[in-house]
Formats: sequence, structure tokens, C-alpha cells
Amino acid sequence: MTAGPLPTDWEKARAAARAVPPLPPVARDLADALGHALAEPLTALTDLPPFDTSAMDGWAVAGPGPWQPAGGGVLAGGQPEALRPGTAVPIATGARLPEGADAVLRSEDGENDAGGGLLLDRSTSPGPPAPGRDIRPRGQECRADDPLLPAGTSVTPTVLGLAAAAGYDRLTVHRRPRVDLLVLGDELLATGLPRDGRIRDALGPLLPAWLNGRGADVVGRPLLPDGFGPLYEAVRDSAADVVVTTGSTAAGPVDFLHDALRAVGARLLVDSVAVRPGHPMLLAELPPGADGRPRHLVGLPGNPLAAVAGAVTLAVPLLRRLGGHADAGPLDAVCAAALPGHPRDTRLLPVRRTGRAVAPLPFDGPAMLRGLALADGLAVVPPGGVESGGVVEVLEVPRA
Repeated sequence: MTAGPLPTDWEKARAAARAVPPLPPVARDLADALGHALAEPLTALTDLPPFDTSAMDGWAVAGPGPWQPAGGGVLAGGQPEALRPGTAVPIATGARLPEGADAVLRSEDGENDAGGGLLLDRSTSPGPPAPGRDIRPRGQECRADDPLLPAGTSVTPTVLGLAAAAGYDRLTVHRRPRVDLLVLGDELLATGLPRDGRIRDALGPLLPAWLNGRGADVVGRPLLPDGFGPLYEAVRDSAADVVVTTGSTAAGPVDFLHDALRAVGARLLVDSVAVRPGHPMLLAELPPGADGRPRHLVGLPGNPLAAVAGAVTLAVPLLRRLGGHADAGPLDAVCAAALPGHPRDTRLLPVRRTGRAVAPLPFDGPAMLRGLALADGLAVVPPGGVESGGVVEVLEVPRA
């Protein structure tokens, strides 16, 4: 297994990460579907609203006024009796409209006459309430069998609410990919201050929450020492859909990832990318798992910002596609200041957004996270850079 003659173009590397089929569909209760992607279109199981309802607190009225009060009132969830012409009944917002009612008179517009026997319309509008006034008609939002959302839609809290309103108890979604995160390095400490030539592990705390938020389930996250044996065994024995490693992607004295991939029979799909920071990233196809499906490994550089660049280039597109999520369109922004570029490679640069414009941030070296912590995104800067006033694509970075 040898590296190609030239690093892969950044866009081609992302395309390679997307060139995988989604994981199989599964059925999930609504409470367990958040963060998955719809595996089939969401269609309405009922009309919405399912019946005519009142859009305001007031009185359901039948015919022109004045009206004779009838009944004790209609609350949401109640089953009202039909109204005869010339009668009215108090009604709450969201309550089912009685049969025979043709409008709702708002609370502030209604008043009983001096004798208390009739309901009068005191609104400034001329004439009786127009038929349909302040009524949400049945099917106003959708009819049964109407398409609501396409397959590939990410299940957000709002999607859960719509699905529930449309009659669903369970959703058919793609399974979320399982990820083993292997953080490599003898120099890394899990706790405390840097000491004795060793530094704190920044990626162990950073990456799991980000990968989970991008549609994955991080099921393992060991901190491994440098060495061929531990890395080979962890990759060989992983049952995850994707193994993500940090460090060991280059050709240094303790970089054993290529050797481990060769030993497990992996196939390199991308071996270094023309991007800064993070160019020694890689993507490999591992031997199939117990279910017969191919597994993948994304090798991220060990420097924190370089690892994040690798994640947005290879890991996130791979995980989103495995999870069945539809590709989002590019998010473009205007450059409030010039964005410096690399002479030959794409550059991913932390930027801060003000309105539709973005500006570069300091502390953008491959080992730094300070700029990224302040950033609203990573600008995709083509070779040579972008002048002030130019348009640039911006990638999301984890904010929560």
C-alpha cells in the first residue's frame, strides 16, 4: 500500500468520502429518532388540522347576529353540539368548531346586551363576521397523504413535532454510524497541566461531541500509546462502522497507521489531501464487518486545528452520507478582509461572521485551537487567497 504521487484535490477528497451507500433503515420511536435522517419521505397520515378549529378565544356563531347563547362553552379536546342559526357558544383557541358555526367572534368584539340575553357584535368592522373568520379550516396545512418532507431530511426537534402532529408514533430512519475514536500519542495527558515534555489531549474532549452532533454515535474513545501493536489490534478488532484516528498519518518514526492498515488488509481511498492545515489525512476502506458491509477509517493529523480540517474534509462527509443525510448546499459569505491562501493548496481558515461578511481570525496555526474557539466557521480559501469583497464558502464548526 503506497501513497499516490500527488495529494488528492480537496473537493475530490470530499467526493470520495461521500461515495458510500447509507446504512440500512431502522424503525425508531419518535423519542429515539432525533439526529437520524429520514429513510423514506414523510407523508401526512391525517389532515392538518384534522377538523375545523377556532383560531381565537371568543364565540362560535351561526348566521348573522345578534345571537342567542347556547351551551356552556367549547374547550380544546371537547366534542361540541351543533349550533342552530342565530345561536352562539363560547369557544377556546384550538377547540373544535361546532357543526353549523360559520365564524368566530373574538372575545374583545362580543358583548351581551343590557338584558343579558343576546350576544352583540361590538367590533368596528361593518356587518356580521365574514364566513370563515378566525377559523382554521380542516386541511389548511396539509391533507392526508400529502408529502411533507423528503427522504434524507435530518430529524430535528421541529421535524419530530411535525411527525407527531401528522400522526406518527415511529419513523423509518437510517441507522446512525457507530464510531471508534482512537487518540494516539505517548505525549498526551488525559488530565492536569502539561509536564515533563507531555501535553494535554485536546482532541479527545473535542471530537466526540462534534461527531455525535454530525450524526454519529461515538461508542469507543481510547487513548492509545504510540506503537504498531496497540494500533493494529484496535483497528483489527473494532466493530464500529468507522474508525477515526488522530495522529500517525505521516511518515515519522512513530507513525504506524499505514503499516496497521496494510496489516489488516485495508484499501487506501485517499492518502493525503492538498489542503492546509491537515494535508497528511487519509481515508481507507477496511475489510467488511460481521454484517458484510465495508467499514472505513479516517486518519486525522495529530495537531488540533489540522485534525479539525481533516474532520470537515473526510469524517463529516463520510458520516453524513452513511447516516443518510442529504447534502446541504454550500454556505457562502463575502470577505470583509482579504483571506490569505496557500500558493498551491486549499486553505481552511477560521473566520468570524458579521452579517453576511466574514473576516479572518488570528491563532490559525495547525496546532492551535484559540482561533477556532472564536470562529463561526472555516472559510474554504482557494490557492492564492481571496481578496476583500470576494465570495468564499464557509464550513460549519461545532458551537454546541
